[in-house]
Amino acid sequence: MSDALPPREDAVALLESWVENDGLRKHMLAVEAAMRHYASIYDEDADLWGLAGLLHDLDWERYPDVHPKRAVEELEARGYPDDVVQAILAHAPDRTGVQPESLMERVLFACDELSGLVYACCLVRPNGIDDLKPKSVAKKLKDRAFAAGVNREDVQRGLELLGIERNEHIQNVIDAMRGVADVLEIRAEDRAPA
Repeated sequence: MSDALPPREDAVALLESWVENDGLRKHMLAVEAAMRHYASIYDEDADLWGLAGLLHDLDWERYPDVHPKRAVEELEARGYPDDVVQAILAHAPDRTGVQPESLMERVLFACDELSGLVYACCLVRPNGIDDLKPKSVAKKLKDRAFAAGVNREDVQRGLELLGIERNEHIQNVIDAMRGVADVLEIRAEDRAPA
């Protein structure tokens, strides 16, 4: 299936042309990493799943009022696979009315908000992601003042959609983000004072 996919380089170029905010770009890269990680766990197509994660918030900066519908229009026009388009619609069911049903859709929904929380945890720790444990993330999950933009209800719903334990899911997202920690700038050396 991967041979019919648009190259990742094209998707990155699209992301870079639509998204200026560095934090949003890093979020999209973090969700891509989580999707690729879960694809390997479930023996699915990592390139396909990665595209859904990489492009899920493509229009958030330019068209927040119609997100993710404008991104979906763009991706359809560019010939992106229906699975990617459907997953992007399903990651925002309150906006689109499309519920996450397929495994890829459920994983994208489950990784979106949690990856934002993990990223925020890394930014406030001296060692960044290097020694981050699920227990620390779970503690911050309970603190609604921390990373207040993270929708805790969506994190819980994501757990229910995947049917796995909270700490296992958190560890999976941490492991995925560790794999791209240099790009996300969330390692201990990135946290050191200048």
